[in-house]
Formats: sequence, structure tokens, C-alpha cells
Amino acid sequence: MDLKGQVAIVTGGSMGIGRAIAFDLACHGADVALNYRKHADEANAVVAQIEALGRRGLAVQADVAAFADAQRMVDTVREKLGRLDILVCNAGVNRDAVVWKMSEPQWDEVLATNLKGYFNYIRAAAPVFKEQGSGKIINITSINGMRGKFGQSNYSAAKAGIIGLTKAVARELGKYNVNVNAIAPGLIETDMMKEAPADVKDKALAEIVLGRLGTPEEVAHVVTFLCSDYARHITGEVIKVDGGQYI
Repeated sequence: MDLKGQVAIVTGGSMGIGRAIAFDLACHGADVALNYRKHADEANAVVAQIEALGRRGLAVQADVAAFADAQRMVDTVREKLGRLDILVCNAGVNRDAVVWKMSEPQWDEVLATNLKGYFNYIRAAAPVFKEQGSGKIINITSINGMRGKFGQSNYSAAKAGIIGLTKAVARELGKYNVNVNAIAPGLIETDMMKEAPADVKDKALAEIVLGRLGTPEEVAHVVTFLCSDYARHITGEVIKVDGGQYI
């Protein structure tokens, strides 16, 4: 899977799944830009890893929930890295609560980051892809956007919205040779998950047919595949990477 000469943006690329995606794209030849809001040190560390591979890396401070920040980042990437070929929307937050206890800020923050944030970057990148007649958009959703999850009405709603957004944009950009797909991970062993209570892990493991949590790298490999020529006839799809957790 050769991505040499291509430039990617990965939102939320400084940590967890996003970090693995940024690194895997670079391993396959892409130059990679990532945004950060607070975690400058982590973002710069990822850029250093990318550059150690002989690729160009770029960290841009940008809030995915801010419409203007998304446009500024796309413009900055094109100015400094010369082009844009791949957009991976990954940034997200959790603000869990049962719906009768959920506050308006908890709802608004998750929807603003996890759904509007995806729109912001797709809106900024779409004219570029349309004009050049090519592009790849990969949206990271969740199996909980397909089935719902107790205590995550905000998160589940946002992730379900990403699926609808993916399919609509795939229809709109298909004639311009732009592939738009989504990946729905199950429970992935990120740094945050390592600190989760044992009972949370146990409940998830009981659902997973393969009997183990997924890794960020296993999600990243599917992203890279969808960005490659091997997947040029795939669009509008939602691919689960969950070890059978959704079954």
C-alpha cells in the first residue's frame, strides 16, 4: 500500500487511535499533519516519529469544534506541505451520563466535537478534493453509533450522525473520484482504556467474540487500506473493527 507523495490530515492525531493512524500512514509513505488543542508535547512527539521515517510531519493547534480553525488548518497544510489527499476525522470526547442526568453542556460538547468537528473538516477539504478530482475521507465512528450504549446517548447520537454524514458525502463527492468511508471500532485498548475499571473491561470482553480488546494499530491498518488504491472501488461503507463485539 504505497501512499508516497500523498498528504494526510488526521484530526486528534496526537494520542490513542489517531496517533496510530498518523504513524501508519507515514509508514506507508504519506506526509501527515495533525491537529491538537491542548496536547502540544504529544503532537510534537508524533511529528518527530513521522519525520524519523523520512516523511514530513506538521502539528497545527486547532479546535475541531471551531469552523474557522478547520479551514485555517486545511489552508496551512496545503501551504506548507503542498497538497491534500487524505482526511481522517478521528478527534472525539466522552462526557458520559444517563440521559436523565445529562447536562446541556455535556450534550453540546460531545456533539460539537464528535459530529460538528467532522463536518467542519469535511467542509474545508471537500472543495479541494472536488477541484483536483481525487481524495480519501475516512471517518472514525463506533459500534455504539450503530447499536447505542447505556450512559452514552450523546456519544451514540454523534457517532450515528457520522454514519449518516459519511453516506451522504459519499454520494455527493463520488462523481469527483472521492472515496468516503467510516470505520466503527469496538473497544480498543488505548491509554485511557487501560485506566478503566476492571468491570468495564470484563463486560466488554464478554461481548467480544475474539476474546480480547483491539489495538489502535489494528484500526490504523484498515484506515491505510481505505486510503490506498486497493480500496478505490469502496465508498459509503462502514467497516467494523471490533473482534465481533457487535454480533
